[in-house]
Amino acid sequence: MTSDTSGIDPSVPPSGTGCTECDEAGGWWFHLRRCAQCGHIGCCDSSPAQHATAHYEATGHPVMRSFEPGEEWFWNFATKEVYDAGPELAPPVCHPADQPTPGPAGRVPADWARTLRQ
Repeated sequence: MTSDTSGIDPSVPPSGTGCTECDEAGGWWFHLRRCAQCGHIGCCDSSPAQHATAHYEATGHPVMRSFEPGEEWFWNFATKEVYDAGPELAPPVCHPADQPTPGPAGRVPADWARTLRQ
């Protein structure tokens, strides 16, 4: 990531372990993304509801980080740039390793792969 860290607050912890809106609605997600500014956890654009992008559109918070185990990349919605790494964010840096992908357990439909967005 470049030296410009506007839109990032490394001290803010994530909002939870799953997509905030999907959890509220009883939905499911494919992969999770974390807002680097406020910690909101939303689902990726391949997920049916695309809550990470909706969060950016509603708040203008430009930078998100993968919330998947082993992934450290960031995405800047405003510039459409991906960064292999960036500042260390407050823990935890990913959802629990025992949380399945897609997830969460018990809410993923049997035909989930057919419903992914491209």
